[in-house]
Amino acid sequence: MSLDPARVLDLDPLLDDPDTRIVVCCGSGGVGKTTTAAALGLRAAERGRKVVVLTIDPARRLAQSMGIDSLDNVPRRVKGIDDSAGGELHAMMLDMKRTFDEIVEAHADGERAAVILNNPFYQSLSAGFAGTQEYMAMEKLGQLRARDEWDLIIVDTPPSRSALDFLDAPKRLGSFLDGRLIRLLTAPAKLGGRAGMKFLNVGMSMMTGTLGKLLGGQLLKDVQTFVAAMDTTFGGFRTRADATYKLLQAPGTAFLVVAAPERDALREAAYFVERLAAEAMPFAGLVLNRVHGSGAAHLSAERALAAAENLDAEATEDLESTAVENLDDARIVDQEGGKAGLRNSPDTYGSSESPASETSAPDGSEGPAGSDGSDEGSPAATDSTDATDRTDAPTDTPPHGHRTVEQLTAGLLRLHAERMQLLSREQRTRDRFAALHPEVAVAEVAALPGDVHDLAGLRDIGDRLAANRPELPETDA
Repeated sequence: MSLDPARVLDLDPLLDDPDTRIVVCCGSGGVGKTTTAAALGLRAAERGRKVVVLTIDPARRLAQSMGIDSLDNVPRRVKGIDDSAGGELHAMMLDMKRTFDEIVEAHADGERAAVILNNPFYQSLSAGFAGTQEYMAMEKLGQLRARDEWDLIIVDTPPSRSALDFLDAPKRLGSFLDGRLIRLLTAPAKLGGRAGMKFLNVGMSMMTGTLGKLLGGQLLKDVQTFVAAMDTTFGGFRTRADATYKLLQAPGTAFLVVAAPERDALREAAYFVERLAAEAMPFAGLVLNRVHGSGAAHLSAERALAAAENLDAEATEDLESTAVENLDDARIVDQEGGKAGLRNSPDTYGSSESPASETSAPDGSEGPAGSDGSDEGSPAATDSTDATDRTDAPTDTPPHGHRTVEQLTAGLLRLHAERMQLLSREQRTRDRFAALHPEVAVAEVAALPGDVHDLAGLRDIGDRLAANRPELPETDA
């Protein structure tokens, strides 16, 4: 698939620009966000930037490809890169619960922090509450940016069914922490003393009784204890979330939407592009992974299929012709008693002798079947006849090389036709996206035969991203 030069995404200027401090790789799950983020981080580091890559991918492919045994919530330096330009590459994987714990410890004194961290409701919330992972990804991004130890932070957004979760989930969690139910549950603690008890006994008795029946008395108590202890930290959560969201809108941030040339993935990409525009987020362009190509694109699928059918027809005709020739040459006919004689032979008509009686052995003696026919049913004669039948009978397996070549060629033509049909579908899908968003610059990466497992593979991906290199090398005419 060829791109309009005016719409090609040039990533090297983006990575080299010192004003670019954050690159966010976003998109739906399974489109190569982690590999794209790692490849961009490696390329930027080898061009002189001090880079940290933050991944949320639980498959730990990033650690494997970078030669690190494991990644955790602390950035680890990647060894083996070309640091001749003075760059560094660090990588880390978000530990959602640990990041949540760090926020609590930073916003509460030791006693209150211990109450919160040991609260069963908090432990459930920090381990897997809806939106927690996305919120903590943004929180960790804010922490890394505040430390100012790296020139460039590249974020691999959490894997999710919807690309929009990265922007929506933190707000949903913030709404929960600042919702009416939470404020209502914290009201008794805020009032304190007898007034609080009176309010709880009179104003909330019916509600807590109902919630106790629905949720269980112990769970309700855990929630009330949690929100009471977290009361002083709610403002910190909301303030930091708002600050990180504004950081994503700042000029030093660039969003890259990652997709594959498939209908669902590009539909998600289109939604995300529109959402970024609505939120005034700085959008750099689209990275299109796993794009298929062909070195014989001039041969259409229709022509390839027609040629394959012609070759199959020629091969069939050759097989039929060869079968007839074999029958004529062997003159095979089945006779009673399993004997094989010569068909249409003029010597056999009008003669009472067996055709075999006229055949002599090389030493001049009589053949195995005498003129009296006494040996006509001998095992030797029967085996010889069966061997002749098996050898001369036509089969479906082509015995000659030229017919095998024809069939192999037809098979290859059909494979090429399938590839060209795939290219056509990808092109139509991309054309629909381009019609909706003609302003979006695109960088394409060819589909690779396997996964990327090392720095060399990441480096190759980075080269393809920067140069929009086609799948096959172009040759001069």
